[in-house]
Amino acid sequence: MIPLTLAEVARIVSGRLSDIPDERAAVTGPVVTDSRKVADGSLFVAFEGERVDGHDFAAGAVKSGAVAVLATRPVGVPAIVVDDVTAALGALARHTVAALGATVVGLTGSVGKTSTKDLIAQLLEQLGPTVYPHGNLNNEIGLPLTALRADAETRHLVLEMGARGVGHIRYLAELTPPRIGLVLNVGTAHIGEFGGRDQIALAKGELVESLPSAEEGGVALLNADDGLVRAMSARTAARTVLFGESSEADVRAENVRLEADGRPSFTLHTPSGCSDVTLRLYGEHHVSNALAAAAVAHELGMPADRIAQALTGAGTLSRWRMEVTERADGVTVVNDAYNANPDSMKAALRAMSAIAGGGARGGGRRTWAVLGEMAELGDAALTEHDAVGRLAVRLNVSKLVAVGGREAAWIDMGAKNEGSWGEESVHVSDTRAAIDLLRSELRPGDVVLVKASRSVGLEQVAQALLADAEGEVTGR
Repeated sequence: MIPLTLAEVARIVSGRLSDIPDERAAVTGPVVTDSRKVADGSLFVAFEGERVDGHDFAAGAVKSGAVAVLATRPVGVPAIVVDDVTAALGALARHTVAALGATVVGLTGSVGKTSTKDLIAQLLEQLGPTVYPHGNLNNEIGLPLTALRADAETRHLVLEMGARGVGHIRYLAELTPPRIGLVLNVGTAHIGEFGGRDQIALAKGELVESLPSAEEGGVALLNADDGLVRAMSARTAARTVLFGESSEADVRAENVRLEADGRPSFTLHTPSGCSDVTLRLYGEHHVSNALAAAAVAHELGMPADRIAQALTGAGTLSRWRMEVTERADGVTVVNDAYNANPDSMKAALRAMSAIAGGGARGGGRRTWAVLGEMAELGDAALTEHDAVGRLAVRLNVSKLVAVGGREAAWIDMGAKNEGSWGEESVHVSDTRAAIDLLRSELRPGDVVLVKASRSVGLEQVAQALLADAEGEVTGR
């Protein structure tokens, strides 16, 4: 962040100084919420969690180099005391973004936000210093923390905006007002919390409603292939740019195809020209993510041939998202265990099938889908889990391993109702049982997809399989 004295920070966050010997001391290091990440000059933000109270670590943070603590009560060390730490953190981010003048790119969508953010970051870094979230820091705490990493050298600030309900994205956009707003899609992620896709669209569209007018430089980048997103053009005063495979898209893909190993290729068309792209990422669903990133880069002045070159060289920056690793024995592990919703689950299954259908081994590779619960689906949970099991059968997945409780049982049930027989689909209680099954039955050349919502912890399955044999990451 930009250096600020403690007195200045207190004014910005409407706080009061406590146990501070010199109010002219400055925050010159990172703003952190984990005392283990404190560096010299840091501001340590003390949150009260359900199991851990950050105030208990205040003294240790100062001892490690923090210049002060942002807290809700005096802590016996230099502190700025506020009524609401989350609101104070947001106010500090708002001040920093306004002071810097970097181009802020906000993006949202039901699926693909993190992968798209990673692609945007790799493209924009070629145009100048770019700050972006590490992981999926997309809420009222993570977004300000990302914004506060920006400094005077930052040209682009890429911010992922998530929502658990109507009003959340509007609040995030007020903290860090974007000039460019990107909406990827309206799917079924968190549909249990929202109550339906129309409500999800209402929430996601808050991003484009928050943009400056076209005369002020505001740009809304909308997915031409998603009707609910495309309709958001009526909700913004910003200039609208469409991306997608539609012939009406300003930034579009033509001649989309999958290479033998499951990586997509296409011809990128932009208003400034066209060029061929072959992604390092796996699965056709990444074409839309790449087009979204291309639309951002084009708006910021990157020509088509340079965008295509950058996309061809871009990989994944975030862990457990379609990480494709081939073990020494030829078993390929696709670790996509960070999170899951119906749209991303279906995309991952299709990507695994594409990976297994190509390469030197031809189309004879066995496929394993190790799947678990998709959380926050509400009344749609039974239908959506059943549909995943049915899709696995339709894609000729060799073995479906449903891991967990009721929701996993629904996946297994869907597969069996669709026509799975024998031992093609099994339901196991936990990750240990899944690991034991895989270790006993995997053969060289098999492809294994591991995917579920984060709370299931299925990354343990992928990690165990990779620990069994040294492998080489092929998907980065």
